[in-house]
Amino acid sequence: MNKFLYTIAVASMTIGAYAQKSDGSTKSLVKAEKEFATTLAKNGAKSAFTSFSAENGLVFRPNPVNAKTFYATGDDTKDLTWTPVYAKVSRSGDWGFTTGPYTLGGKETTYGQYFSVWKAVNGKWELVLDLGTTHNKPLNKVTEEFIEPKDSYKPKFLNDKGRATGANIIATTEKTLNATLKSYGVSAFAGFLNSDARVLFPGYEPIIGKDKAIAFLHSMISKVSLKTANVDKADGGDLAYTYGVAAVDYKADLRESFNYLFVYERQADFNWNLIALVFTPAER
Repeated sequence: MNKFLYTIAVASMTIGAYAQKSDGSTKSLVKAEKEFATTLAKNGAKSAFTSFSAENGLVFRPNPVNAKTFYATGDDTKDLTWTPVYAKVSRSGDWGFTTGPYTLGGKETTYGQYFSVWKAVNGKWELVLDLGTTHNKPLNKVTEEFIEPKDSYKPKFLNDKGRATGANIIATTEKTLNATLKSYGVSAFAGFLNSDARVLFPGYEPIIGKDKAIAFLHSMISKVSLKTANVDKADGGDLAYTYGVAAVDYKADLRESFNYLFVYERQADFNWNLIALVFTPAER
């Protein structure tokens, strides 16, 4: 290889690796997310997603599919832009999430909200889940909130068996939520939502806050039934996420299927509350 080109290539790889470097902070995750967006704007979606996604990373397009596989053969674009406005990382620094508005250009501009989950792999952030919702041109003012872990905690003797036990706690919590939803309808969410919970639902800008979320869900939905596909809990024991398929019964006598992603956070009383609920249409 030409020495000059070799130098450029090495520099490029070094910059990319540095941008994705994880130090356990939310700041480093937000930096990786922004570099991800910059890479897409410069080189296209195919290059960005194949470079930043984990080997088993999933994108919901609309149903979950391996990110690298999807973008290796899918249409490329440089017209997708987004900005993280809310982010949080586990106290163990092994995974976190960001969310914010996105814009997709083209013949007609599309607006919406993205939600991405990242994991720290060998000291760098890798995208493991990415999905989003669409809505009209946003009208609400956006306020950035990047929440750093309260402390740092990484269990020294945690193994796969211990991780599975932790995941089962979350799975049981979601089973309880699902049973309660079947018995009491969307009113059941009131016992599971954190005060700062946010809902991303197609056609609407983010609904932020427990009271607003409950009012929104009550306004048009009568029942929700969940079928959990996967559960993951941070090693630090403070954050967890689930995803699967939700059957939503509207009050207008209509049922629709959604892919959902829920993020849970452990509270001081050891209960797990929902801090994020994301619904995106599923294809059946």
